[in-house]
Amino acid sequence: MIDSSLHFIAENQPPIRFETVKSKPIKYPEIYRNMISVDVIHDGCYIPPKYLSDSEGNPFDQEIIQRSFQIERDWGANMVARRIAESLGLDGFTTVNTARCLLDFGRFPGSTRGNATHLGRFAINYPYSSLLDFYQKRTLLSEHYDQISKMMDKTLEGKLLKIAIHTYDQYNESGTERPHVSLVTRTLEYQMESRMPLGVFDPLYPDILAEFTVDRVLRDRISLTLEKNNIPVAHNYPYLLPEGSTEVRHQVWRFFNWLHHRFERDYPEIKGDPAYDRVWEMLKDTNLRSARAGELRSVLHMYREPPRETAGLYEYIIDAYRNIFLFVSKDNRKIIEEYRRSPMRCMSMGIEIRKDLVWNFDESGRPISPNPEFGLFIAEKIADAVGTYFSEDRSEMGRKPNKQDHWFLPASSTTFSPI
Repeated sequence: MIDSSLHFIAENQPPIRFETVKSKPIKYPEIYRNMISVDVIHDGCYIPPKYLSDSEGNPFDQEIIQRSFQIERDWGANMVARRIAESLGLDGFTTVNTARCLLDFGRFPGSTRGNATHLGRFAINYPYSSLLDFYQKRTLLSEHYDQISKMMDKTLEGKLLKIAIHTYDQYNESGTERPHVSLVTRTLEYQMESRMPLGVFDPLYPDILAEFTVDRVLRDRISLTLEKNNIPVAHNYPYLLPEGSTEVRHQVWRFFNWLHHRFERDYPEIKGDPAYDRVWEMLKDTNLRSARAGELRSVLHMYREPPRETAGLYEYIIDAYRNIFLFVSKDNRKIIEEYRRSPMRCMSMGIEIRKDLVWNFDESGRPISPNPEFGLFIAEKIADAVGTYFSEDRSEMGRKPNKQDHWFLPASSTTFSPI
């Protein structure tokens, strides 16, 4: 099996695949079955042969590549995701084939410097960030990052819950032992500043939506189920979600996609208007891959002069953005409350499981073989908790019409005018 390979595989493969599973009978309402997605982005083994040498054909030191592969891979994540998908009765799960040491889809596009922190990384990992030239990097992002993004978008269309499975090291850098499982549902910037970072996503995205990326009842149901089975659980430890993570990018994209449809429902006459289309394109460029969107951001939020030959069009685009901003802001930002309190608002969460619980390592930390027994047990308990949430917890909340929104306290009416 590819998942048990101890060495990276020099082979051309699609950067992402959907792996079908033998699903079990479900124990929750059937309506939710096709609304759940499970994915893995860091358990890939493949490195295309052209990325084992520079553009001149000089080979890279494969020992360095292998060492990075061993450190960066989320060993056992596919095994856990497969069992969760089976136990939830899903058709399968999505997994990235490209090795993380080459490309990390859980970060914004760019090159990672050698001494970067865990949360300070970009998609092209070190040492590849120092080995590849400009054209190799651009090709890598186009052929892998963008293709992964397209399939992820297709897979997540219409989903209510996205579960991302990761595995992490047994110890922190300080030597303290990490819990068996960590549920990651909040961004670093919101944890520190109670807001989204400026200059990343568009300021139209409401800060309050970043407080949690998933219903706290689901988070706590998983925690309770695991703890009752003697599996220690932490929340947002030892790190939080980077803003470039798939969980955060997906949340932002889903809000702007919803806002797009909601705006056009009230103002159908603007559908297809080129100025509004440019704004929606920019708002939904959460992967930061569009040069056109980047140009518009700089005009709107950095007040740069637009290209002279299209200056007139930009005046229409600025007006379109202002109208969308007013739509979001009117009636004390009522439209945001509509989205926040929707029972079909999408959820996404990262689940970290300790690598040593699902894989055997030697004394030097080198991987030896899978250790499925405990990992599959954890996977089944996570699936049980998700099933209980959909079969019991959501229906219980529905019987309490006076209950406050089960995600958040009331939002602040404070607004920020980006123009």
